[in-house]
Amino acid sequence: MEVKPRYKQTDVGVIPDDWNPDYIENFAVITTGSKNTQDRVEDGQYPFFVRSQTVERINSYSFDGEAVLTAGDGVGTGKVFHYIKGRFDVHQRVYRISNFADRVSGYFFYLYFSTHFYNRIMQMTAKSSVDSVRRNMISRMQVALPPTEAEQRAIAEALSDVDGLLGGLHQLIAKKRDLKQAAMQQLLTGRTRLPGFHGEWEVKALGHSGRCLRGVIYHGDSDLSTHDTAKTKRLLRANNVQNAVVITDEVQFVNAARVSASQVLRKHDILICMANGSKALVGKAGIFAVSDGYEYTLGAFMSCFRTDTTAANSAFVFYLFQTGRYRNYINNLLAGSSINNLRPSSIESLEFPFPKVPEQTAIANVLTEMDAELAALEQRREKTRALKQAMMQELLTGRTRFI
Repeated sequence: MEVKPRYKQTDVGVIPDDWNPDYIENFAVITTGSKNTQDRVEDGQYPFFVRSQTVERINSYSFDGEAVLTAGDGVGTGKVFHYIKGRFDVHQRVYRISNFADRVSGYFFYLYFSTHFYNRIMQMTAKSSVDSVRRNMISRMQVALPPTEAEQRAIAEALSDVDGLLGGLHQLIAKKRDLKQAAMQQLLTGRTRLPGFHGEWEVKALGHSGRCLRGVIYHGDSDLSTHDTAKTKRLLRANNVQNAVVITDEVQFVNAARVSASQVLRKHDILICMANGSKALVGKAGIFAVSDGYEYTLGAFMSCFRTDTTAANSAFVFYLFQTGRYRNYINNLLAGSSINNLRPSSIESLEFPFPKVPEQTAIANVLTEMDAELAALEQRREKTRALKQAMMQELLTGRTRFI
């Protein structure tokens, strides 16, 4: 590969001529903590770093200063990183990298290390995953360092600003989700009424508002395909329901002869997972709002609730499937059983309070607007994440320099 003028090829890739790779052991101290997980204290005074992205609390501290931390083993190996400046304590299987030389910015190191460390440890093992980190994996890792701490700090500050924006979006999304949850608890129970609506609500079984239809029964691989043909229909299963939304990224195709007309999904059908190895996944539901021109059906372990729009608003019914009351119903149906399986009649028998259809529609519109606002914020967060990744590619390799 041709190297541009004022750049050079090194073990860490192409970097500017005045940047130099250096081993971590040459500019930082690497050690581990001494605490165990059971040492954590709820609402403790200091941060306590364990082997996960969650930061616990504790009433002791073993270090006071700037440090970067990463899990030494467990599911977070090579994927969990923390940066801190202050007093904290550390689990015995967490590595602490600290006491940085004056020529190195700790936060620049954190950004570089957290971006490159997983690839390094994967290159050092023949397995598809890594179970633990050896000290030399860290100490003998090379970091491409800009020549001055001032340039490192400028890079770190630029990326820190994006992190701050991401953090603000995380908090705003969490707040909006809490507000939506509170609104659902009030509006879907009639505790709070929208202006202009009066009258009693009636407790009715879902079966009065629609039908629960079973998925397609097919005969093994002979009826399934990974390719779309004129004789197949797109098949949705439990993995296609995520966060109450139906996604079509990964679909299989089923013999169309197995699919009845009623099993072809319609807009606003509510897909429900009826059977699964995990009880927590049984009952999860998502609204079908796909409009890509293809016909979809659902698998044998799924069902769809099809609302009778003369009796109920389909969006209102969908929001009932997101309530704690619905989840409690499902848990009670599965309690004491070793078979994690629901029947259509189980869904149709669930009882909820219903207002008249116009009030259902008004409530559904309020919640739909809140969902749209959340979706816009989540899209903005994804774009900001992509921006950060692009900036890191440019700034941590020296392709773009601060003058």
